[in-house]
Amino acid sequence: MNYQVAVIGGGPAGYTAAETAGKAGLSVVLFERQNLGGVCLNEGCIPTKTLLYAAKTYDSARHASKYGVSAADVSFDLPKIIARKQKVVRKLVLGIKSKLTAHGATIVQGEATILDKHHVQCAGQTYTCENLILCTGSDTFVPPITGIDQVPYWTHRNALDNKELPASLAIIGGGVIGMEFASFFNSLGVQVTVIEMMDEILGGMDKALSAMLRADYAKRGITFLLNAKVTVFAKDADHIKVSYEQAEDSRSVTAERLLMSVGRRPVTNDFGLENLALKKTERNHIAVDEHLQTSLPGVYACGDLTGFSLLAHTAVREAEVAVHHILGMEDAMSYRAVPGVVYTNPEIAGVGETEESLQHKGIDYRVSQLPMSYSGRFVAENEGVNGVCKLLLAADDTLLGAHLLGNPASEIITLAGMAIELRLRASDWKKMIFPHPTVCEIFKEAL
Repeated sequence: MNYQVAVIGGGPAGYTAAETAGKAGLSVVLFERQNLGGVCLNEGCIPTKTLLYAAKTYDSARHASKYGVSAADVSFDLPKIIARKQKVVRKLVLGIKSKLTAHGATIVQGEATILDKHHVQCAGQTYTCENLILCTGSDTFVPPITGIDQVPYWTHRNALDNKELPASLAIIGGGVIGMEFASFFNSLGVQVTVIEMMDEILGGMDKALSAMLRADYAKRGITFLLNAKVTVFAKDADHIKVSYEQAEDSRSVTAERLLMSVGRRPVTNDFGLENLALKKTERNHIAVDEHLQTSLPGVYACGDLTGFSLLAHTAVREAEVAVHHILGMEDAMSYRAVPGVVYTNPEIAGVGETEESLQHKGIDYRVSQLPMSYSGRFVAENEGVNGVCKLLLAADDTLLGAHLLGNPASEIITLAGMAIELRLRASDWKKMIFPHPTVCEIFKEAL
């Protein structure tokens, strides 16, 4: 029961920390109360992308004639789509378990409770550790809007397992989760309404590109209500009535189903966190240094618990940095180039600064922007579809930010992220040889 590293939480941060520590020869125990993989694998990143790929395949088949291909009587089977999603998740969960055990990690299933920095209790047993890494993730936040307890509603969990399509769906929140589900259900023929309190969807992404994506989906039939504050929910016969305030007017919309997707909050309760008395930030998140170490030496916090990023790939890197610090290796966390991706169709992705963030910081910059049609590969694979590549450069031409609208933005945004992290200037990046024909050549064209 004595370990060099104890990890609480088996999501991307947790399993990465356990695997990295195990690979390095440290004795490690990982506590997980549900399934390995956390929210990302079981009810987030992976299952949503599995559903979205099915919807994208359906869209491609329906519009195959644009490419000279005939596909008659195209249809979909939602229960089979859901079943495949579950199969994908099971396969990946088993893969994580296999990797952890291969590197000597002990996996303990159950509710873990921190007694102090060196002792964790689970299932009646007490485990001793030299270092403690907290990776408890986040939960869906449902605001206490009047009437929410009187109406049935979905969170992302319910939406992922639903096997019957509603005729209409109201989505509260136009962030990443809201837009990805809006894309999925719109592709399958559901009448979707997105209600967003801010003046644009996808806060944090490039505002101009977000507006272009919204305009594209509006043409496909999605209704967007921006600057709309939801005030009351009520049951209306077989529908749910959503009342909201917009431009000082009180209005309402009805839908057969309601999806709440207004955000997530770090999990801080029910695992003994209070027994550590850790220092908090102004926003009441756990404070960590560049090594992800908390105010208590030997105790680290990674992933959503810090409240900084709430992205799986950020959590993975944070876990690596934390374990490297335990091992005495030189490493430090950098948030200069954290990519953000929305897996709609088309995809939208960004990394580094946005125009809004640069303006807020008072940093001078210039914009270099091109249509994605400057890429021959993009034109070949995206008939009748527009896209944009926007690069933000400093006065000395160092790359500060990059933003893409168009497929496959998710697969090529890392190239820009590397350039930002390495502080490359346009002239340095342009010397790199890009394979032809590829969509990523758009970066070279835009420099």
